[in-house]
Amino acid sequence: MLGIDPGLVATGYGCLERTATGIMVVAAGVIGTVGSAPLADRLLELHTGLSELLVKHDPTAVVVEDLYTEYRFPRTAILMGHARGVIYVAAAQRGLPVLALAPAEVKRVLAGNGAAAKPQVQRGVQAVLGLTDLPSPSHVADALGLAFIALSRSAARRT
Repeated sequence: MLGIDPGLVATGYGCLERTATGIMVVAAGVIGTVGSAPLADRLLELHTGLSELLVKHDPTAVVVEDLYTEYRFPRTAILMGHARGVIYVAAAQRGLPVLALAPAEVKRVLAGNGAAAKPQVQRGVQAVLGLTDLPSPSHVADALGLAFIALSRSAARRT
């Protein structure tokens, strides 16, 4: 399962796999772009990075953070929509299903509060995955959290 926290400057990713002993982190990190580059170049860089991840790790599905923005910042929603579109296209090119989860839902599951701060989510991800270190930056923690929830739900549907 590949979780993706979309962004134009930093897109977090976390790939998890279910093993006989539990859930294992296969890969985690950030796909970065140059903030001063033209939007088209940044989207292409994001697509290229995602495509490479999908080929390398061959996940069964992709889970992405759903679109959220405050009314005061509508431009943020528009820009995130571009990044999410690239994610959907990269997944579709590999024939992968995409699930979207609301940020508040992820925070509620991992930190017990739909309005949890980023450090709370990071600690929640650290706890559920049994990580020695706090997942950082927060984009990586968000992506791992998305993948964890989707993987847990898919296992629950099978039983």
